Amino acid sequence: MNSLIIFARHPELGRVKTRLAAGIGNEAALEAYRALLAHTRAVVAPLAVHKTAWLVGDNAPAAAADWAGFEQRPQPAGDLGQKMQAAFAYDFARPVEAAVIIGTDCPGLTPGHLTAAFAALRTHDVVLGPAVDGGYYLLGMKRLHPEFFANKPWSTATVRAETLADAARLGLQVHLLPELQDLDTVDDLRAWQQKSASATGPALPRV
Repeated sequence: MNSLIIFARHPELGRVKTRLAAGIGNEAALEAYRALLAHTRAVVAPLAVHKTAWLVGDNAPAAAADWAGFEQRPQPAGDLGQKMQAAFAYDFARPVEAAVIIGTDCPGLTPGHLTAAFAALRTHDVVLGPAVDGGYYLLGMKRLHPEFFANKPWSTATVRAETLADAARLGLQVHLLPELQDLDTVDDLRAWQQKSASATGPALPRV
């Protein structure tokens, strides 16, 4: 069995996409996040893998409806690295052959990227989807590597490089997916809209 881990928030006004909200306001940021959530659910729908949504937010009934058909769990305490490590550990305890984690911030993500990630894990130890900002939008592996989650400056431009350095030190074979744009700030939103003027994608607020 392969598994897909999705980190998401319940869409609550003033509690999602706060960096984006600083540029476009809370209402527009909430609209954007709802669109990104819908896009993510549509992208993962075709995959024949076990899917777990790890959720943050207070509205449990709405979250249950939004993620119907997914295993649902609350995100654990700790920083992002600790949360991701816990999610991977949970899946590898099943056990699974390969596990991949994504968030809900990547409007350019397609089913093809996810299919390619799982295919790459048949011949590689790790797969990484590099984000334009120096982080990553996807991480996959065939067994837990705690080094990937320790002592990282999360939400900075060095996370991807440091993760790849960890993989090199461990002697792991890494497959890189195409670089994509995460959407965290108003500049990211502008960049995405400029690049995707003629492309399909989520209906995001114009800036």
